[in-house]
Amino acid sequence: MKRFIARRLMQGAVLICMVATIVFFLGRLTGNPVDLMLPEDATAEDRAALTKTLGLDGSLGDQFVIFVGNALHGDLGRSIRMKQPAVEAFFDRLPNTLVLIPWALLLGMILGIPLGVVAALNRGGLLDRAAGTVAVLGVAVPSFWLGVLLIFVFSVELGWLPSGRMGGPEHFILPVVTLGTFLVAGFMRITRSAMLEVMESEFVKLARIKGLSEGVVIWKHCLRNALIPVLTLWGVFVGNLITGAIVTETVFAWPGIGRLTYEAVIYRDFPLLQAVIILKSILILSINLVVDILYAYVDPRIRLA
Repeated sequence: MKRFIARRLMQGAVLICMVATIVFFLGRLTGNPVDLMLPEDATAEDRAALTKTLGLDGSLGDQFVIFVGNALHGDLGRSIRMKQPAVEAFFDRLPNTLVLIPWALLLGMILGIPLGVVAALNRGGLLDRAAGTVAVLGVAVPSFWLGVLLIFVFSVELGWLPSGRMGGPEHFILPVVTLGTFLVAGFMRITRSAMLEVMESEFVKLARIKGLSEGVVIWKHCLRNALIPVLTLWGVFVGNLITGAIVTETVFAWPGIGRLTYEAVIYRDFPLLQAVIILKSILILSINLVVDILYAYVDPRIRLA
């Protein structure tokens, strides 16, 4: 186990270095932030002074060397627009994103896992086809379109829910539904597939021969073993929620790290963009490592050598 963790940490460090390099150079392709910060009638002297203040006067190679040196000391730069350390800006917004994730996951599991079980028990039947339709729609519908549709129906037409921003419990409903729709489809599909595989296992046949009730066989023996791949999918979905909330948070003006990423791109805030992407990558790698370790404990047959 220790060797596995050490190897994964080394792989993660290499991946973080690659991510940092890529985001540094690709971020510069969005343009020069000076163009957004100065008026059109600004003089060449004004542009040169601001460029030097922002640390963009050197060559790209020089800027990269400075960035790497600072990053090794834990300094990912200072946000150009927010006038604060980029790491600080990230962790100020992170709780706003994390508060959405448990509710979206809960919605996905409460609806997706039972639907997957019902679909497996009615393989080829009407309920199976209906659940399959839900899964296809959940995967195919773009999150930004769904978010706008929910705002139009429940905020504009019916006036039941606020259209955006962070506030009381009613502000959580539309963003959580938007994020959770994809999760319902994902949990349903993986649960159905896992249940169909487990239901054909020898130990399930043996449980039926022993005279156990069908409910005990399905919900205790089958579902417990079918949840192993669901656990892996849970880790993947948490990572997707952290990185993929950009569109949802932008649509609902939710002040999380997804919207922070969007703002960093729009305002060409290179230090902030670099910090957000690097820190997101570290979070995802950490989640995946934890899931791999839990996977071994959930299924004793698995050993992480």
